[in-house]
Amino acid sequence: MSASEAYRTFREARDYLQAHREDYETAYRDFTWPRPDEFNWALDWFDVIAADPANQERYALWIVEEDGIENRWTYPEMARRSNQVANWLRSLGVSRGDRLILMLGNQGELWQTILAAIKLGAVIIPASTLLGPADLADRVERGAAKHVVIRSVDAHKFENVDGDYTRITVGEPVEGWRSFVDAYEEAEDFTPDGPTAAGDPLLLYFTSGTTAKPKLVQHTQVSYPVGHLSTMYWIGLEPGDVHLNISSPGWAKHAWSNVFAPWNAEATVFLYNYARFDAVSLMAQMERCGITSFCAPPTVWRMLIQADLTVLKTPPSKVVGAGEPLNPEVIDQVEKAWGVTIRDGFGQTESSVQIANTPGQDVVPGSMGRPLPGFAVALVDPVTGERAQEGEICLDLDKRPVGLMTGYADDDERSAAAFANGYYHTGDVGSIDERGYITYVGRTDDVFKASDYRISPFELESVLLEHEAVAEAAVVPAPDPIRLAVPKAYVVLTNGHEPTADTAVSILAFAREHLAPYKRIRRLEFTDLPKTISGKIRRVELRGRENDAAERPAGEFREEDFPQLKG
Repeated sequence: MSASEAYRTFREARDYLQAHREDYETAYRDFTWPRPDEFNWALDWFDVIAADPANQERYALWIVEEDGIENRWTYPEMARRSNQVANWLRSLGVSRGDRLILMLGNQGELWQTILAAIKLGAVIIPASTLLGPADLADRVERGAAKHVVIRSVDAHKFENVDGDYTRITVGEPVEGWRSFVDAYEEAEDFTPDGPTAAGDPLLLYFTSGTTAKPKLVQHTQVSYPVGHLSTMYWIGLEPGDVHLNISSPGWAKHAWSNVFAPWNAEATVFLYNYARFDAVSLMAQMERCGITSFCAPPTVWRMLIQADLTVLKTPPSKVVGAGEPLNPEVIDQVEKAWGVTIRDGFGQTESSVQIANTPGQDVVPGSMGRPLPGFAVALVDPVTGERAQEGEICLDLDKRPVGLMTGYADDDERSAAAFANGYYHTGDVGSIDERGYITYVGRTDDVFKASDYRISPFELESVLLEHEAVAEAAVVPAPDPIRLAVPKAYVVLTNGHEPTADTAVSILAFAREHLAPYKRIRRLEFTDLPKTISGKIRRVELRGRENDAAERPAGEFREEDFPQLKG
């Protein structure tokens, strides 16, 4: 298949999804993935749309700093800049198949390097600027990195990271490191060294899991670039949209919503950089810059609803949430203030969006929606291996989606387990209703039993978040001599509430009123929640605290402390 043919088939699939943006049934029934033999997304898609007259003045990337400084690049400017960077990286020895650690903030050089690396056929290892020397040494060693592109301020982190790798910094010159600004002396035209096979590796993600050694998720030249047509469809992105996604570089969600989905749609990627989150300032920028589409993780949504959402007079028409399931209370408050419904989406680093509430469709409270076009989702009983109404969320590999990883690099055992018995296993549990809507139950590791009843932490946390004093909550099993385990909530309070016994009894009483007796929160502790570097709550750490506790922790409140709760 020629480059022009690859463009045509990709374009047809993209246009089909946009044409049926609000017609889920038709899109799901008739969509077929483009499956080119050769495909280079930066050359065969981005550069082609950058040459389209309709995109000559359209911004591909728009970054606003906290101090008011703005930087904007049109589609043609981004194509030319990435050509220069590709030519320069090639001159430094970056070649097809080389692995390159990319550790930058939300700055133009990040997107230029992503496009340049794709054009060269290099493999990108995205890395968060929050990583320390030990994490970086692991990425250089296990990732077999030959090149590193980082901010100048982070160069010191590599002082004791061994390896023979090209060192490149963005910012002030650093002794012993190449300066990125030199790239802009190169020619603006780029000639590839040959075709790019669709199955060639493109991305290698070190997951933010709870193990000491993160898994290495490997994606191809199509699994994210083409796969994120599903993400585009979930958000509802169209040409001309100005899309703001709050996410940090280095994590999969950043590639989802700050690179592939918006640029597949010919939209503008918008970023607002800030040192500390401020809901009012964020909404002021959204108003000023005309944000039409907005995606944020649950943590940000929970902070937003503590502010006056009505200060945003022209809210975005497309609002979505991902990372962890959104609680109904958050969705309700946003709908009241903005008149739009936040639509949940479910996916993983290992895939593009698999399940979501898509534009124009009913949103069932508590549900994360239905399978996306191109994804055959099955709920599988982990004991029997049979399909069930509640079970592990899996993808049927007889209808393998393009938007799925090839496996875990250099780990055949983990890869075999993930793709066992004809399914890709997500490790998440869900339930499905008669209309095909899937509700998130929890990670297979997070669901627990109390008094022989199965407990979904997410369901209990959703109820707790409806209490005015609760900003965040995590529920885990606490050992109990009679019930084996009881639900315990770790709670972060909203502004204006104190971690007192009065607050505790109010929350426990609220939970008793809104939960079945076997689901009641029996213990409660006010504390900050441990999170992964990407912001997900580490319930495994909280479970460990409970299992390791020899006696009742200081500051823990129990329902038996409050006789008024009985009855």
